[in-house]
Amino acid sequence: MTAPLAEPPATSPHMSIGKPLVQVRDLHLTVPSAAGPVNILRGIDLDIAAGEAVGVVGPSGSGKTSLLMVLAGLEAATSGSVMLDGHELTKLDEDALARLRRRDVGIVFQAFHLIASMTALENVAIPLELAGSRDAMARAAESLISVGLGHRLTHLPGQLSGGEQQRVALARAFAPRPRLLLADEPTGNLDGATGQSVMDLLFDLRAEHGTTLMLITHDPALAARCGRTIRIGDGKIVA
Repeated sequence: MTAPLAEPPATSPHMSIGKPLVQVRDLHLTVPSAAGPVNILRGIDLDIAAGEAVGVVGPSGSGKTSLLMVLAGLEAATSGSVMLDGHELTKLDEDALARLRRRDVGIVFQAFHLIASMTALENVAIPLELAGSRDAMARAAESLISVGLGHRLTHLPGQLSGGEQQRVALARAFAPRPRLLLADEPTGNLDGATGQSVMDLLFDLRAEHGTTLMLITHDPALAARCGRTIRIGDGKIVA
């Protein structure tokens, strides 16, 4: 295990109160294209304290989702350092990253990413089974009950409304009790009232479990529900 990076100086605008769960230093992400290399992230520095909720806003194409993907270990940084709970992600191979995600990271996307041929219960149980949980089904049922879907355990995604599908996705993300939840526009495919209900549930679950949250959103009011908001523009933190 790589030793955690030193705390930033007290004058750093990116410093969080308490011990950081996430530490990002000089993060760069460059991807190839037909027109040449494209710089997606251009020197991100960020701390997120354990238990903190951080909203991330910025225009489309500014690098918000790319930052989330790097923090999840789903995209490899071109350079820089990404620490999650003392683990340097850039030093881990794919198997180690997968184990870290199963143990410490929950992800909720705009698209629900449920397996169409599996019931709600089976969808939620998957990460628990992959992590070797012997009571995966029982824990999955408990998680679905916590999001108000105890009566939908055996339903397939196609038999559920959009709001119900996103609730299943929330149950799946929270079931392993992750230390960090990454949410990328989780209400983007929902109408206003349903989206509000889903976000109320997300914040309630986060508070109940003490989960650290990074929420990407285009909605300033939603970002304001987090304890801190950062704005990304052109691959950098600008505010």
